[in-house]
Amino acid sequence: MVNITINGKALQVPEGITILEAAAQGGFKIPTLCFLKDINEIGACRVCLVEIEGKDNLVAACNNVVDEGMNIYTNTPKVRSARKTNVELILSTHEYKCATCIRSGNCQLQSVANDLGIIEVPYIEELEKRPWDHYLPLVKESEKCIKCMRCVQVCDKVQGLNIWDIVSSGRRTSIDVAGGIDFEKSACSLCGQCITHCPTGALRERNDTDRYFDALADPDKIVIVQIAPAVRAAWGEAIGLPREKATIKRLVNAIRKTGADYIFDTNFTADLTIMEEGSEFLEKFTHKEDYKWPMFTSCCPGWIRFAKSQFPEIVPQISTAKSPQQMFGAVAKSYYADLLRVDPERIFSVSIMPCTAKKHECELPNMNDAGAGQDVDLVLTTREVARIIKADQIIPELLVEEEFDAPLGVGSGAAVIFGATGGVMEAALRSVHYLITGKNPDPDAFSVVRGMDGIKEAEIEIAGNKVRGAVVSGLGNTRKLLERIKSGEAHYDFVEVMACPGGCAGGGGQPICDGVELADVRAENLYSLDKNNPLRFSHENPSVIKAYDDYFQKPLSHKSHQLLHTDLSEWDMPFVGKRKK
Repeated sequence: MVNITINGKALQVPEGITILEAAAQGGFKIPTLCFLKDINEIGACRVCLVEIEGKDNLVAACNNVVDEGMNIYTNTPKVRSARKTNVELILSTHEYKCATCIRSGNCQLQSVANDLGIIEVPYIEELEKRPWDHYLPLVKESEKCIKCMRCVQVCDKVQGLNIWDIVSSGRRTSIDVAGGIDFEKSACSLCGQCITHCPTGALRERNDTDRYFDALADPDKIVIVQIAPAVRAAWGEAIGLPREKATIKRLVNAIRKTGADYIFDTNFTADLTIMEEGSEFLEKFTHKEDYKWPMFTSCCPGWIRFAKSQFPEIVPQISTAKSPQQMFGAVAKSYYADLLRVDPERIFSVSIMPCTAKKHECELPNMNDAGAGQDVDLVLTTREVARIIKADQIIPELLVEEEFDAPLGVGSGAAVIFGATGGVMEAALRSVHYLITGKNPDPDAFSVVRGMDGIKEAEIEIAGNKVRGAVVSGLGNTRKLLERIKSGEAHYDFVEVMACPGGCAGGGGQPICDGVELADVRAENLYSLDKNNPLRFSHENPSVIKAYDDYFQKPLSHKSHQLLHTDLSEWDMPFVGKRKK
C-alpha cells in the first residue's frame, strides 16, 4: 500500500495502481474518452489530465501509477483549462450534430463536453470525410471519429482480427480499414464489438428501423416478429427500464403496440436447433470413424465468418444446422404460412437480435429456402428496437405483460440460455443425454460449462460415453483454441463458439453502457429464467414436437435438411450478402 493525497483527502491505496483507479477508490471522478481497462490505456485523448504537486506538466491519470507521498489534484484551474481545451480541439474535428446522431444521449464525448460546460467551439471545424457504403451491416462515419483507438485495440487485443488501424500521420491521422482495402474485402466478422466500445457514433449498425415501419404500413404484409433469447436480458437498459420490470412479456406488449401482427420467441427455434444439431452430433458421435473432429456449433454468424476467413479448413466440421434466427425465418414462411393459410410471399419476417452479424446472415443467398424471398426479411438489433419503442412514444413500464402468440411462442429453459456463453453446449447435452439414455438428466447436470471464462473445457460422461467439450467466446480466444486443436495439443468432440465475449449476452447489437461489461449480469438473468421455466428440455417443447409430427417428420429428415440446414461452402468470404440499394 502507498499513502497519497487527492484533492486534500488522504488515502491509502494498493501500490502499482493508476491515478485513475486510485481516484475512483477515493470517490473522485476523472473523465475519460479513450480509456478501456486493460485494452486501451494510452492516454490519447488527454481528457483525464491531473496535476501532481512538484511536477510542471499535467499527466494522464489512466496510465500513470501512484507513488508514495504523491499529492494529486483533479480539478485545479490548470487542469480544467487544459481539459476543456483538449475537448474543444476534439470537437473541432468531430461532427457534433447531436440531434441527428444515433448515440445522442449515450455518447461519452457529448457527456464530457456537457460536464465541462462547453457551449461553443472556438476552433475552425475540420471534418474528415471518407466514403462508406451505408447499405453494409456495419457503418463507419469518419466525421464522428475522435481517433481514440478503442476500435483498433478491441479488434486487435480481444477479437484478434486487426480490421482497424491508424492510417496517415500528423493532421491527416485517421482510423480506417487496415491495409487500405475496402471494408467489403476485409475479414471483418461483423461481431460489432468495435461499435459497443466506440465512445461516439463513429461506428454503428445499419439503421433499419424505417424498413420496419414501412412493412407495418403495408396492408398486404403480415409482419411476424421473433425475439432472441439474449434480448430479454438487456432491452430495458436502452430505455432506462429497471431490470425487474424489463420482462420479455412487457417487451411483447411493446412490440405488439407498434403494430406487429404476430410475435414469437426465437426460443422455439433454439429448441428446434437443439433437436437438429443434437441429432447431428449424435449421428456423428456413433459413427466417429467417418468424421473429422470436433464438431462445431453453427449458431453464431460472426464465428462462421471468422472460420471461413481464418480457418477455412475446419468449415466442414461446423454443424449444418442453421442458426435459430434462420430456422425461424424458414419455419415462418413454410410451416406457419400453412397454418395461417396465407401466401408466404405476404409474410414479412423480422428478427430482434443482440447481434450485428445477423443483419449479414439473413442476406446470404443460401439462407433462403422457403421459396418466398429472404427467409428473414429484416434484422433489428436490441438498440434499434429501443429506438422504435421511443419513436412510437410507448412507455413500457406502464404496459401490462402479454404472452407470445401460439404456437411458435413456446420455448424451453434450455433455449433461453442460448444467449449465454456455454448455453448452446448445455442445452444440447441435456437433450443428447435423453437421446442416448431415454431419460432426462438433472437439468443442471452440465452447469460446469457456465461462466465468463473465455475458454472452458469439460469432459462429461453419458451412459458410459465420454464427451469431451469446449466452450469459447471472443474471437481472440477462439483463435487460441483452434491453434491448439490444429497442433494436436487439444482434442474435443463438441465445441461451442460465440464471437462476442460472454456470448450473445455481450453481443454487438446490445445496449451500450460505456466502460461497463454486462454480459455476466445478463447471463445470470437468462440462467434464472431457465431455472424458473417449468420446461427445461428442448425435446419436451410441445410446439416443437407438434411441428415434427405435422410437418418436419423427424430431426434430420429430408424436409428438415431442406429448410433447417445449410451448406456453408455455398458462400465465400470476404463478403457476400448486403442489402440492395
